[in-house]
Formats: sequence, C-alpha cells, structure tokens
Amino acid sequence: IMNAFGLIQIGLILSSTTIISSLQCNHLPLQQRKVIENSLRLLDKMGKEFPQQCLREKMPFRFPTQVLQSRQKETVGLAIEEIFQHIFYIFSKNLTLAAWDRTALDQFQNTLYLQIEQLEACVIEMHTQRCWSKEVSRLKLKKYFQKIDCFLKDKQHDLCSWEISRAEMRRCLQLIDKVTRKL
Repeated sequence: IMNAFGLIQIGLILSSTTIISSLQCNHLPLQQRKVIENSLRLLDKMGKEFPQQCLREKMPFRFPTQVLQSRQKETVGLAIEEIFQHIFYIFSKNLTLAAWDRTALDQFQNTLYLQIEQLEACVIEMHTQRCWSKEVSRLKLKKYFQKIDCFLKDKQHDLCSWEISRAEMRRCLQLIDKVTRKL
C-alpha cells in the first residue's frame, strides 16, 4: 500500500510540474517583455553614453529579421532562445577593455542565462515544433553573431568594439521586444 501511495505522490508531483511549466510557457511572451525591458535597462546601466570617437567605426551588422517573422509562438520562441544564447556567449568573454559597470554586466548575464533556461524548458515541451525552418534560421543567426564576434576579435576587444556591440545588442533586444508584443 505504501509503494502505491508513493507512486501516486510522484505522479501528482510530475503532473503538477508539467502543468506549472506549461502555464509558464503560456505566459512566456509577457515574461520575455519584462526580461527584455530589464535587459535593456541593464545594457544602459552597464556603460555611459555612446563614445563619440567610436561613431566612425560603426558596423552594419544587419540582423536577420526574418527569423522572428513566424506567426507561431513556438518558432519565435526557438529563435529567441537561440538569440539569447548568442548574446550570452558574446557578453561572456574578453571583457577586460569594456569600461562597464561590472554589477550591471553580471546582472545582464544572469538575466539572459535564466531566460535561456526558461526558454529551453518550454522548447522541450514543444519539441514537436522543433523542425522550424530551423537550420536556415540558425545559420542566419550564427552568421550574424559571428560577424559581431569577428568584429570584436579584429578590434582586439577594444572599448569602441564593445560599445558598438552593446549598441547592436540593444537593437537586437528591441526587435525581439517588438515581436513579442505582437504575439
């Protein structure tokens, strides 16, 4: 009798976890808007005004907006997860010459990391949708973020390259925000 009762308890815990996780996934667009607002605020807090001496070095990275133009929440969720992973990767290395507020940077990284975890949980739940013209979108995003990464390396991660990258990530997050508001 005790074993059956234990199994019932485990079953209830698992099913409530699934229900909670699907509720969180249903509220993901609203949650993402809050995360993006917070991320934009932290990006601003990290650095000062855009340095004038960096204006002539600006790069046209051209974000592949088509990866966010699906009408399906799941597809957009997958693309956003991918974008957050790339942003997290870029902001996790060689930051010594970026003259940024370290606390705001750490909070920015933590916010991205937690959102990636949340999105991954939802993505696993909607794994049936996982075939989203995924490879094409993934390649476009990879190419876009590689351009930024190469730019940083070419400029030896100097102050201006970081400031330009920070401005580009701001633009990227604003595009995601615009899309999630429509979902």
